[in-house]
Amino acid sequence: MLVLLGGLLGAPGAQAAPPEPMVAQGKDWQVQAVPEGARVTLQLAKPLPVRDALPILAADGVPIGVARQSPDQRVLSLLSPDKGLLKAKKIELVQPGQASAKGVSGDTTDAEWLKAPQGPPLAVDPGAPGSYGVRTAEYDLGEQAVYLPGLERKAEVLGKVYTPVGATGKRPLVVFLHGRHQVCYGGRLVLGIRPWPCAADEKPIPSYRGYDGPAKALASHGYQVVSISANAVNANDAATYDAGAQARAELILHHLDLWKRWSTTGGGPFGRAYVGKIDLTNIGLMGHSRGGEGVARAAALNADRGGAYGVRAVLPLAPTDFARATVPGVAMSVILPYCDGDVSDLQGQKFFDDTRYSVTGDAAPLSTVTVLGTNHNFFNTEWTPGQSEAPSSDDWFDTGSGPCSPKSASRLTAVEQQAVGTAYIAGFFRLQLGRETALLPLLDGTNSHPKSAGKAVVRVVAQAAAATRRDLQRFDQELPAGAVSGAASARVCAGAAGPDGCVTTDEPWNSPHWVSAAFVPEARTTAVTKLSWTGRSGVLKVDVPAAQRDVRRYAALSFRAAPDPAGVPKSDLTVRVVDGRGRSASIAVSAVSDALLRLPGSPGTGLPKNLLRTVRIPTASLQAVDLRDVRSIELRTDRLDSGAVFLSDLSFSTPSLGRSAPTTLPELSASSVRGTVQEGDEGTQTVNVAVTLSRPSNRPVTVHAESTGDTAKTVADLTFAPGETRKQLPLTVTGNPRDSFDHFYVSLVLATPREAQLANSFGTVKVADDDPTPTMTINSATASERDGVLTFPATLSAPSDVYVYASGTVDDGTATIRQDYTVPGDPGTDPPNRFVFALFQPGQTTTELTIALTDDTTPEPTETLTVTLTDAERADIALPTTLTGTITDDD
Repeated sequence: MLVLLGGLLGAPGAQAAPPEPMVAQGKDWQVQAVPEGARVTLQLAKPLPVRDALPILAADGVPIGVARQSPDQRVLSLLSPDKGLLKAKKIELVQPGQASAKGVSGDTTDAEWLKAPQGPPLAVDPGAPGSYGVRTAEYDLGEQAVYLPGLERKAEVLGKVYTPVGATGKRPLVVFLHGRHQVCYGGRLVLGIRPWPCAADEKPIPSYRGYDGPAKALASHGYQVVSISANAVNANDAATYDAGAQARAELILHHLDLWKRWSTTGGGPFGRAYVGKIDLTNIGLMGHSRGGEGVARAAALNADRGGAYGVRAVLPLAPTDFARATVPGVAMSVILPYCDGDVSDLQGQKFFDDTRYSVTGDAAPLSTVTVLGTNHNFFNTEWTPGQSEAPSSDDWFDTGSGPCSPKSASRLTAVEQQAVGTAYIAGFFRLQLGRETALLPLLDGTNSHPKSAGKAVVRVVAQAAAATRRDLQRFDQELPAGAVSGAASARVCAGAAGPDGCVTTDEPWNSPHWVSAAFVPEARTTAVTKLSWTGRSGVLKVDVPAAQRDVRRYAALSFRAAPDPAGVPKSDLTVRVVDGRGRSASIAVSAVSDALLRLPGSPGTGLPKNLLRTVRIPTASLQAVDLRDVRSIELRTDRLDSGAVFLSDLSFSTPSLGRSAPTTLPELSASSVRGTVQEGDEGTQTVNVAVTLSRPSNRPVTVHAESTGDTAKTVADLTFAPGETRKQLPLTVTGNPRDSFDHFYVSLVLATPREAQLANSFGTVKVADDDPTPTMTINSATASERDGVLTFPATLSAPSDVYVYASGTVDDGTATIRQDYTVPGDPGTDPPNRFVFALFQPGQTTTELTIALTDDTTPEPTETLTVTLTDAERADIALPTTLTGTITDDD
């Protein structure tokens, strides 16, 4: 954890102070000028909970970036090049969805969504049990059983197995991976000091056991399911360059390697029970939250290794997407819980957005499934109060009367949410691995409703495989001259701010298509066309090329749309289809879709979400038009006097299973520089990182490249011309005279590739720190009861670039814990917490180790306690060191 926290942070005091004030501060925050810009630090009253989203700091209500966490999870810091932050009036932690919004009218559509249609009933209920019984078992090969290079340490190999009883032949295999959650419970819960394995007085949280519903549903229909544990990754992924995505992918592939052995030669915990029983050419992966990024990365890693396993279906559930990866060639469905209080920006939407046109002729279908009334945690029963073994909570933060509040009629109960999850998870894998065509309407955009989903309102956006789709207008480029007429105008927008932005808001996470990604914030987000009008005569016309006018083979005309959040809550357009003889058919968008009805919620809570949804017009309804000769599609503004909407992806299509398999595309990689670069005490060094294509392509290949780390920024959009396979980009290493970790990394991240897949998407430069380790001194302390605190002063001989701490335990002398003194953070349960520590923030040379004193009215003699320091990080101090605390009486 410490590597990510402190690697390249600059320390104050290294340069002579300029005449201007160099510090802005409040009660619990500070902005300090450093040579690289401004360091922002926030002290929290209590440790930051373990969650999947990265922590974000805001200055005066405006988000400024992703923060790093101290070992005790009480201090957040970031380095920004913006010295304007020295004028900040307030620094605070903002969780997505908890900042005030601007540019959105106060009217809500909550009442309309309470009575929203669910869609036609689905003939087959994927949540219903099948004909097989289900046998469960677990395997545990140890808490530190496999070394994960992406984690640089060992992880547990632990899984729960769901087997269809009586099934013959080889069965499709589905692997589940949970997300980032607290890993241990009980005991002292010393955060960040010894995260894994759990301490002797703690128990591991069995997150992998939380998906019984979909696992048993699939197994009862003949699928072999394995849900695996990733606690070691969760405990250590803050120290990784990619938040653990690579480690999670490697963990999945390790389990697949085990199942290959167990199903071919046998052995292990099951002997020969599974020999000949697993179809390794037909595999599905489901990943929850950071596990969603893990399964997306696993599909790419499997392809990079020659497609050793037949990964044909990937389902990210409420996923993170920190690095804008794509998943070409593999069927994918992304489940987005509307009331997600953790990954509140629904950033997983970009898996769909970035993949849909990433490869010409992609044969795999894609979809997103937005489920109203569902939160992040309750898809996993081990993260659900009343069902979990360890303490758990509702991640949605608004307890008022909004549509996501537990009090709202639109919010699903945990059991209802888990039933929806079961239906769509099981349905997706049965469709893609089992090729059950009766389940196509579940995910083709028709919003057919499975019985077991109950009262849930679900909206599906689908992109059919290329072979059964005819794209007319993506709406991501400027329209041809003359395409827009009358009282209408159109422009292409991308992003949530700036002159090219689509929406105006201080709360970017209510617009999942346009929120920036943590590791590649400069990568362009989804481009769409914003159609605006001031009268009913506006027309946006899309001409159909001569070779594409016969559309009889397609089932529907569709596009994605959403209302401008700054406009009226309910917008509308007329879609007019015109044939070669001038005959036409006109359909109101509102007659076939609620895509232009603003989603529920009021400003200030990350709601309402601005999500593009499907407008789908069956071609069978266009009876007045000759489908052999469709000449144009018009979007007309004749239903409202004014308005604005976002448009994307106009096409004719027919739902199909498509074709899904590990891709054989050329592979893009960012190289890691061999050897180690010496940091130096001043100045900068330029190190070139190669970006390579595994083989020449007959099409241009593009990729976004962006550096991470507290150094000069490198941003580039690279294009490999046909035949070209190598480019170089410079990364900058900045020297300073302050101690840091022995080694730290500057990374180059590759994102949003086109006509290729990502292999090594992170290239790193290993930098060696060459500065001496500071010496730490901590002294004994004396205080009176009335002081309320016993303060042990601590100093460092020089400032450091990283978090420095010393820790140990306090023992009674003549003073008694909880009678005469209390350790900060003591939860009040038995046994008392005796863990204490002194923490230096980056750049700090003084701090304190404190113990709270009890001021009673009883005359007592002078009392003592003993602090024994047994561990220290990034400082020289003789260990163990014993300190005496003396408490004088004031009665």
